[in-house]
Amino acid sequence: MAGVRPGQGVVGAAGCGGQAGHPAGRRSGRVTVLRPAGSLKFGHATASLLVGKLSASSRQNALAAALKEYGALRRTIYAARYLADPAYRRKISRRLNKGESLHALKRDLLYAHEGTIRGRHLEQQSEQAWCLTLFTNAVVAWTTEYYGLAVESMREAGRRINDEVLAHISPAHSENINFFGSIEVDVEGELAQLGPTGYRPLRVRDTLF
Repeated sequence: MAGVRPGQGVVGAAGCGGQAGHPAGRRSGRVTVLRPAGSLKFGHATASLLVGKLSASSRQNALAAALKEYGALRRTIYAARYLADPAYRRKISRRLNKGESLHALKRDLLYAHEGTIRGRHLEQQSEQAWCLTLFTNAVVAWTTEYYGLAVESMREAGRRINDEVLAHISPAHSENINFFGSIEVDVEGELAQLGPTGYRPLRVRDTLF
């Protein structure tokens, strides 16, 4: 199983101040990890500084060994829970699917220059990345708002829509976005189409949800 290595206890031997599984070693390793954790939590040190110090160390010190064993322990707990809990597996899969949908939306938005960042300088590259984030958030916010209106409208019409079903729906898609061509916007005409609540009328289809 991930995180468990043959011949080792839960806490490593050399780096944690004692033998594997020995109470003194576990206490020493716990104190070793808690000190930098407290420094990070209260702002006395940054994560980048800690990683830099650990990377620059000529040999594996007690802190690095303790963090390594703690990481192995966390991976073991996660793997055991993932294998034993079907509901947790479905939850993880749902999050992964939503993440993939978000990446697909970003790829659709970044179609110019075959999806490559052409800026020569870091500032230009950062501007392009922030613009992509802005457009992605705008699309997600727009779609989420109208998802809510559509669900509310269908429920008022008597359709039963469970919240468990809505948890599987991601607003990160681009089917409702026009990417190409010249777009002329009649501002006055668009405003005239808005309903009393300030939204466009919903496009209702005669299909089951």
